[in-house]
Amino acid sequence: MDKVRTFQDCERSSRPVAALASDHPDGEHIAPHSHPRAQLIHTLGGVMTVTSGEGSWVVPAGRAVWMPPREEHGIRIAGDVSMRTIFVREDARSSLPLTCEVIEVSAFLREAIVAATRIPLDYAPTSRDERVMELILDEIEAAPRLHLHVAMPRDPRLGRLCERLIADPSASVTLEDLAAEIHVSGRTLARLFHRELGMSFGEWLRRMRLLLSLPRLAAGASVLQVALEHGYDSPSAFAAMFRRTLGVSPTAYLAHQ
Repeated sequence: MDKVRTFQDCERSSRPVAALASDHPDGEHIAPHSHPRAQLIHTLGGVMTVTSGEGSWVVPAGRAVWMPPREEHGIRIAGDVSMRTIFVREDARSSLPLTCEVIEVSAFLREAIVAATRIPLDYAPTSRDERVMELILDEIEAAPRLHLHVAMPRDPRLGRLCERLIADPSASVTLEDLAAEIHVSGRTLARLFHRELGMSFGEWLRRMRLLLSLPRLAAGASVLQVALEHGYDSPSAFAAMFRRTLGVSPTAYLAHQ
């Protein structure tokens, strides 16, 4: 019986690129950790929320998150996730991203990633297997970048407010309410949001609620239930926001994942 491949095997590989297939049940939490290699973390089904010091990335099927080497990150699983991870040695290619990014995974890249998990870790140089791995790096560089990212502030006061809103996305809050909690004016807090996050409070709140809704939708919750859980009065209001941000309705989005 073949030995089950582990991430440690991928890290120890003498080749610049290695791939790992792993399955994770709904509700699993992979504690914060880091790797000496960069990673492309992809799921064939379900939704992952990947969190690092730079922010939180919601990664549904059809998407992947690029994680630079030595970047500490944790992963929360929603729905049964078939994770497929590409481990890339730091010196593999200087043109690869230096920061965390979410990319669109084409059908072509998806099949290449799946094929890579069956390639031996000690594949021969100049072989067909090496060309598949190099092709994956080409596709990572060319893939469209997506904005499925919840920015998190470095200011500790603002960070605590944002964490509370993420923990209770259905809460009805105003900028003035939040400002009073940290003893500043609403105008000051508005400036702080722009300075720290590059967007208004309302824009951040809408994006946060949208991204938190994706794992719940993937897990089978109804649009009505998800809308109420994320601070919307009706499913139509939630669907309108969803369509305005992602270009499609919630049901159409999930149908193509």
